[in-house]
Amino acid sequence: MNYWQSVILGIVEGLTEFLPISSTAHLILTGKILNIVQTEFVKSFEIAIQLGAILAVVWLYGRRVLLSKKIIKKIVIAFLPTAIFGFLLYKIFKGYLMENLFVIVWALFLGGIFFIIFECWHKEKPDDVDSLEKISDKKCFLIGLSQAMAIVPGVSRAAATILAGLLLGIKRKTIVEFSFLLAVPTMLAATGYDLFKTGFSFSSHQFFLLATGFLVSFLVAILAIKFLLHYVQRNDFKWFGFYRILIGFIFLMTLQHQ
Repeated sequence: MNYWQSVILGIVEGLTEFLPISSTAHLILTGKILNIVQTEFVKSFEIAIQLGAILAVVWLYGRRVLLSKKIIKKIVIAFLPTAIFGFLLYKIFKGYLMENLFVIVWALFLGGIFFIIFECWHKEKPDDVDSLEKISDKKCFLIGLSQAMAIVPGVSRAAATILAGLLLGIKRKTIVEFSFLLAVPTMLAATGYDLFKTGFSFSSHQFFLLATGFLVSFLVAILAIKFLLHYVQRNDFKWFGFYRILIGFIFLMTLQHQ
């Protein structure tokens, strides 16, 4: 991997981490397009680079969260299911799922179809939950269970949490913000555990590659977060569904001709 590839992956991560289109899938597929060999470092890079995007959430929401013990409690409750499943399934995720392009592409494709069907059926109600503080502990836990499904690359952590929240009667802007905040402990834990398992065995060149991707993803993610908050106040998620289907179809055709 070189620095230009690190920058491109940083842009892809920053754009896709909080959109319901699976940042992990896009990083892996982009790596294939750029002919980046899927080494242990690259796998770790694709996990650790997400910290840059997570820092964008801390930058934008940190003060508000730190001033609310109620919000912190709800984030912890939602994080627990993911922590348990992530710990138990870590080897399967990194050793098999991150290398299985058919799983990734089909998850993108089928997820897009589900998004469109869901949005055709779902109607927001006036009495839906309209603030983070009002989300019940039970709903937080169920959202966390849904997020755990995103251990399969292509499912999308953001999509899983947002759809679960909409099903549980939470308004779009509120569940999108909760999804942002839930990403912080989730990705901190995922990255920390991965770095612990790899023993921080990176060269100085590899650390500089990580730093480059980290900074780029942080800056781009700030813009992506602001875009999504603006978007959900006026639109549903059907276009993300169509996008997932298109990308999934393109890569399915590509894989069949390899």
